[in-house]
Order: sequence, then C-alpha cells, then structure tokens
Amino acid sequence: MSLNPEQQAQLQAKLQQAVIDCSERCLYFSAKWAAELSNSFAPTTSEPADDTSDTDIDDDTEIPSSTTRTNHDRKEARLEERELSRYLMAKSFFDCREYDRCAAVFLPNNVPHGRPAPGNASATKLPATGSGRPSMPLSVKPPQSQAAMLPKRISQKSLFLGLYARYMSGEKRKNEDSETVLGPADGPVTPNKEIDGILAVLEEYFTARGGLDNYGNSQGWLEYLYGLLLLKSKTERLATQWLVRSVNINFYNWSAWIELGSLVGSQEELQIICERLPQNVMTLLFYVNCCQELFLQTEGAYNTLSQMQAIFPKSAWLAQQSATLHYHANDHETALQIFDNLLTSHPQRLDGMDIFSNLLFVVPSRPKLATLAATASAIDKFRPETNIILGNYYSLISEHEKAVLHFRRALTLDRNFQAAWTLMGHEYVELKNTQAAIESYRRAVDINRKDFRAWYGLGQGYEMLECWSYSLYYFHRAAAICPHDPKMWAAVGNAYAKCGKLGNAIQALKRALGVGSQIDPGSSFGTNTSDPLANAVGGALDPQILYDIALLYERSARENEASAFMELCLAQEEGAEEGDEGIGVTQITSRARLWLAKWCHQRGDWKRTMEYANELCQDGVEVEEAKGLVRDVRARLAVQEIEEED
Repeated sequence: MSLNPEQQAQLQAKLQQAVIDCSERCLYFSAKWAAELSNSFAPTTSEPADDTSDTDIDDDTEIPSSTTRTNHDRKEARLEERELSRYLMAKSFFDCREYDRCAAVFLPNNVPHGRPAPGNASATKLPATGSGRPSMPLSVKPPQSQAAMLPKRISQKSLFLGLYARYMSGEKRKNEDSETVLGPADGPVTPNKEIDGILAVLEEYFTARGGLDNYGNSQGWLEYLYGLLLLKSKTERLATQWLVRSVNINFYNWSAWIELGSLVGSQEELQIICERLPQNVMTLLFYVNCCQELFLQTEGAYNTLSQMQAIFPKSAWLAQQSATLHYHANDHETALQIFDNLLTSHPQRLDGMDIFSNLLFVVPSRPKLATLAATASAIDKFRPETNIILGNYYSLISEHEKAVLHFRRALTLDRNFQAAWTLMGHEYVELKNTQAAIESYRRAVDINRKDFRAWYGLGQGYEMLECWSYSLYYFHRAAAICPHDPKMWAAVGNAYAKCGKLGNAIQALKRALGVGSQIDPGSSFGTNTSDPLANAVGGALDPQILYDIALLYERSARENEASAFMELCLAQEEGAEEGDEGIGVTQITSRARLWLAKWCHQRGDWKRTMEYANELCQDGVEVEEAKGLVRDVRARLAVQEIEEED
C-alpha cells in the first residue's frame, strides 16, 4: 500500500490539523501522537535534501500557515471568534493545571460538582441494560433541578474544554484523596466525583440535539468525552456506541481510538467494530494497535503493519508496535533488533521502553538493561516508564524491595499505568507477600482485562493460598486470552488436578503439549505408545508436562497410559530426527526412568527393570534406589535359577 505525493500531502495536512485541534482541547497525548506520525512520511522528490537551506525563501515570500483553519459551521465559527479571549485565558489556566479556574470560565455555577444530593438521587439513577451494566438513555427529559445547568450560546470547543477541565479536576482530587499506593483509600473506594455531573450535562446536550442517531453539526469531541466518561462509569456498551460515533465524525483524535480499543476484548469483537469504522488509514492503525493489545500474531496483523510502515517508514510508534508483536510471539531476537534500532534512531524517546525492559529481563541481558536504565534516568527520572525500567533492573539482580519501590513510584506518577501494577504483583510474589500481590494483580485487570499475565498472577496468588477453585478460574481467564502459550494450559491442568478433576486436568495438559510443540495431540496420546512413535516425537515435547500427565493417569488407575507417557518423557532425551539433539538426561527424565523401573519390577519384567536401573546408576541419579532394584532383581533371578535346577 502506497500513497502518491498528492495523497501524502493531504494526509500530512490532516495530521497537522489534528495536532492543532487536539492541542486546542488539551489532549496532549493525542497531539503528540499525530505530530510524530505527520513527521514519519518518506521524503518526496520535491523536498530539498538539506532542511537548513533557505535560498528559496526571501523576506517577501508569504509562507502558508498550517494554523490557518476554516470552520465550515458558520455558527460555531462566530461563537469561537466571540469566545476567543476567554478561551485563551481558560486554556492558559488548564496548562497551569488550574482545572477549576479553567472550567469556571465557561461553566456556570449551577453546573453540579460531584455526586447529586441524596434528594435528587433518582434524577440521575442509571437503569440497567441487558448486559447488567448501567446505561444512560438519551430519551429521558432532563430533571427540573438540572434544566438550567447547560450554558447558553457556547461553542463546542469551549464546552469541551470546560467539561474536560472539570473531569481532570476530579481526577486530580481522586489521586490526592487516594494517598498512598495500595493504601486503604486507593482504588475504586475513591471515585472521581465530577463524572456524574459532567454526564448529566452531556446527556442534556445530546438529548436536545436528537440523541445518538442525529449527527447534526457535531465535531466529534464531545462524543469522545461522553464515551470516555461512560467507560469510566462501566457503561461499556453505550460507551462503545458513542466512541464509534466520535471516530466516524473526527478521524484523527487518537485518544478516542485508544479508548475504543480498550473496549475490544477479542478478535471477534474487533472484526465487528471494524465493520462500523471509517475505511481509512486511522482504522488500519487502530487495527494494528488492537492486535498488539490482544496478543494476536496473525498474518493479517503483520500485513496491516507492513502496509502502514510503507506509508510511514519513519514512524517510531509503528516500529514500537512491530517490536511488541514480535516480543509477544516469543521472537526475541527480532524484537531486540527493532528496539535497538528504535533507541538508536530516537534516543530521547521513552514511550514503549518499558516493554523493551521487559524483553531484556526475559532474555535476560543485564548489561543492556543497566544501560537502558541509566539512559532513561538521564532523560527523565519522573516518567513512569523510567521507573518501570529501573524496577525491572533491580528485579533482575534480585533486589526485589528496590524493584517494588520503583514500581510504586511509577504508580504514584500514574495510577493507571497498568504494567506497573502487574510487575509490582510479580515482585510481591517473590517477597512472599501474597495479599499485596493479589491486590496488585486485581488493580491491573481492573485497568486492562486483556493482560493475561495479570490473570495468571491472580491464579498464582490464590494457588499460594491453596484456594484451588479461584486459581482455576483465573488460570482459565489467562488461557482464554493467550491460548497459544503452553504455560497457561499447564497451569489450568495443574489447577484441575488440585480440584480433583483428573480428566479435565489431562485434557488441559495435552492442550499444553499441542500448543508448545505444534503437534496435534490426537489418538496417539493416551494409548500404549510404541517405541517408534516415542522416537518420532523425541525432543519435541515438554518432559515436565508428559511426566505430569503420566502421574495423573496413575492416579486414575490407568497404568498402561501412564507408562506410555513415561516412555514419551524418556524419549525426549534423544533427538526427534537423526542429527537432532534431544534435551539429554534431566531430573524429570530420570524420575520417569525410575517410575518405569518400578513399574516393570511390579509386572515381573526383570530384563527391562535391570536396563532402567543400570541407566540410573550410570547417570548418577537416584543411585541408591536403583541399586536396590538391581539387588532385588538379581536375588529373584538367582532364586528362579535354583528352582529351575530342582
């Protein structure tokens, strides 16, 4: 996919306009994203090779300004022109984090702060939808007590800025009231008290203009704010509808796309939502972002990413998405290379570097992680990403208390930084603080339900507390999100075994085998396997899972199947094909060999018992028990010879 110079110029102009529009509404993250993307096109032949050359520009040349805009709605243009002085003052207050002063410029005093009084509780009560979550119908007439809350003759831009400032004021007070991370007032206990009042204003505003189906002269910004607040209120179905409407009206507000992506929980939901979205570049970028968040390593995800990189070859964000996709696919070498190139090309960019630190932790690469930590600290010590990197470094060198300190610092800077909650949970597991670990993981899934690592951590936490049913539930959630990870299915199988559901446990562990080896666990699994089959899959399966399946069959009194899987476990010592190297002798395969020796001893198969026992003696594993089996077999054989002579 490629654009001709005219199409590229048009797209670049729209992205530049998006930077201005988002900045005017104080959506700084979205403005930064659009600005970076607008500077990531391939250079055209008409551009000078040297950007510093000014020979073609003289003092009398009129330079077209990208800030010159045309508002196609004359009424809105007149309102904005009339409000310009007040708007500039309000924006300056917002930039100085004086959110209440900013909101007071445009919103009258009768706009309610916080939650409604108990006497008016019925006026804003949210009826339940079919999904069991609250919804806010737009057909309800605004209550009399709030009829005059909406300012008269105000532009959409000013109304958005005032309401958004009110929301940010509530977020600021929420963080102040929450106090310490994981303290008694942290979490859902301390809500944003401004949300209900803002929702009431927006409900009245959209009701007066015909509701969800009537677009009118809407610009899409208030729809984004309404969808965001509905999402914060857990009214997800209605939030999806308003965010879809927002991105259909205003393509280039990346903040709306991000919030919409947070509502996509599966590949099927992604396909359904994409059918309702505009068919343009932004939808493709949204698709790439959702695939990365859903851990989808599909051909469509990589193809779409390649198409976008052809249009934006210098995009650091797309390079970050590519590296993250390869990281999730366990292609660590490719991910490392992309992250290294990204860090070289954009040495001051910290976005996504926390994921790079996760990768360096997994590899592991202590020198690179130390270098990254030093670089990030030199750039900005008070960025959440910097503290994530430092936390990963201290975790790698087993200083878990210092790691927790930095993860807590990251959360102090941004309570919604989901990765910090998950990683802090990992550290609390290492410190054996199970309750703190569970609470950290729970906060992580509250922010992002698509993080299988947080669900897996919850399962681990309840497993440590021996709450097997709870751990099984959470392991199942993790496996549903990341079905291609054998570790998830192995955890599900072990949890089923703890619950006494041996059949389900065996099936889950077989699923882990199939996922981990890309071998279909068909009819050969669970039958008495011959040596040729064992050799055919030698070195291709996880011996620990094979051993666990064998023990489950033993508990189910199916010893023939148990012996078959023990033989499969032994077969992993050899290569699957000639010239391949197996895993060699390990503790697990030695246990399987000892089990087979005892099993053959019980069945009176003295020859195979001697073979397995002698191999154990040669390997130096379980030597005393193996020697005992050898002595016992020799004694029995001696008695047998005497009886035969008589």
